[in-house]
Amino acid sequence: MLEYDYEKIKELETWKKKMRKKSSFIDKASKGTQNKFNAILPDKYHKIMTESIKNMIKVVLFGSKYTTKKPRQDLTLRERDLLAEEKIKSYKNTAMIEGAGTGAGGILLGLTDFPLLLSIKIKLLYELASIYGFDIKDYRERMYILNIFQLAFSSKDHVNEVFKITESWDIYKDTLSEDINDLDWKKFQQEYRDYIDLSKMLQLVPGIGAFVGAYVNNKLVDKLGYYAMNAYRMRILENKEKIAPKNKKVNIFRFRH
Repeated sequence: MLEYDYEKIKELETWKKKMRKKSSFIDKASKGTQNKFNAILPDKYHKIMTESIKNMIKVVLFGSKYTTKKPRQDLTLRERDLLAEEKIKSYKNTAMIEGAGTGAGGILLGLTDFPLLLSIKIKLLYELASIYGFDIKDYRERMYILNIFQLAFSSKDHVNEVFKITESWDIYKDTLSEDINDLDWKKFQQEYRDYIDLSKMLQLVPGIGAFVGAYVNNKLVDKLGYYAMNAYRMRILENKEKIAPKNKKVNIFRFRH
């Protein structure tokens, strides 16, 4: 294995520990505060967010709206990482421009930011899957994309649960069906909404909307890209060198709770 790969294994272990870390008192308190903010937001905002997420999930699972190049083969992990970093930078710039534009347009235009940003995020994940050599024509790979999305934008308790699935993906993926009802999309959308509601509410405030929109969108896409890189590195490195313990017990979870 290349020295670069060993360096990334160390980084990967740090990221895994972060994913497994249990929720703190602050995490739980923040969740309670978030619920109060949800009550303040207008009904139209809630409706747009719910429908946008529901439609996004359907597109990811069954649609052909997002197209990417064929999976990249015969590349080193370093080469894949460099390509991924370039792609993330490009999508961050796009998200910043979009966020600044919609944030400067007031409440009505600001509401359009949510579905637009969702589209940017999912297209980025499709691109990254291809860069790391995974074929999104495979339904199971599209489900993995939804896993990554949840890892980046969920409460700590939900992240813990989803990460157990993600770590055991090679086993878990063989249990998947193509029935959309197996995905608890209501839980999915609520976790995502709770994660970003406060920042998006500030984006609707006149005078600071443009700045908040650009800043928040940049941070959200950056985090998603970082999580995706680690999620795909995990599969590549562990399959390459079998670094996971051979007799490790695996917990398998379904999406519906």
